[in-house]
Amino acid sequence: MKLNRRSFIGSSVVAAGTLFVPRTFVDQSAAQAMAPLSAESGGTNSPAVIDWALAALDRHSARITNRDRIGIADFSAPSGDFRFHIVDVASGTITHSLLVAHGKGSDPTNSGMAKRFSNLPGSNASSLGSFMTGDEYFGKHGRSRRLHGLDDQNSLAYERAIVIHGARYVDSAMAKRQGRVGRSFGCFAFEQDKIDQVLDLLGPGQLLFASS
Repeated sequence: MKLNRRSFIGSSVVAAGTLFVPRTFVDQSAAQAMAPLSAESGGTNSPAVIDWALAALDRHSARITNRDRIGIADFSAPSGDFRFHIVDVASGTITHSLLVAHGKGSDPTNSGMAKRFSNLPGSNASSLGSFMTGDEYFGKHGRSRRLHGLDDQNSLAYERAIVIHGARYVDSAMAKRQGRVGRSFGCFAFEQDKIDQVLDLLGPGQLLFASS
C-alpha cells in the first residue's frame, strides 16, 4: 500500500494537529530486498492512521533515532485482520502486514475488537499513542523487545512491561477460523514464527504507533 504522498512534498502540511516538515529519508534498497512476512495483502482499516504516525515521527524526532521504518498497530480493525503494518518511510509503502494481539482489558468479552485502552498498571489493556522501541531481551515468551511510551496515554508502558513478543495464541489458522486471535496482557504479541523478523525490522530507537 502506498503512503499518502502529501506527507513527502516540500511544503508543510497540517495533519492530526501536527505540522509536517520536510525530512531526510534513508536509502530504500534494504527494504526492497526484504521478503514479506505474510502473503496477505497490506492495507489499513483507517488510512488516516498513516498520517498520524508520520506526524508522531516528527513530533518525537528527538527520541526516535532510527527513522527508516515505523510500525503501526491499527486497533480499529478486528484482531483477525492483518492490522499491524511495517512502513518503509523512504519508499512510502507498507512492506509487511501481520496479526497482532490486543490486551484482555481492551476486549473483556473476547469479541476480537479492542474497545477500551488504558495506561494503568493492572488494567491488562492496550495503550494507544507513540512508543519507542527499546532493548531486546529473552523472557518467558522468548525473544522480545521493550517499549517506552512517549505520550501521556502510554507513559507507563515500560513500568507495565508492555513489550513486543511472540505468542502461541496469535495464529493465522485461528484468525481464519474464528475471525480473531487470542489476547495479551497489553503487549503487542505476534505469531511465533514471525517474531524474529518483526524484531529485526523494528530494532531499537524506532517508532511504534498504535491507534484506534
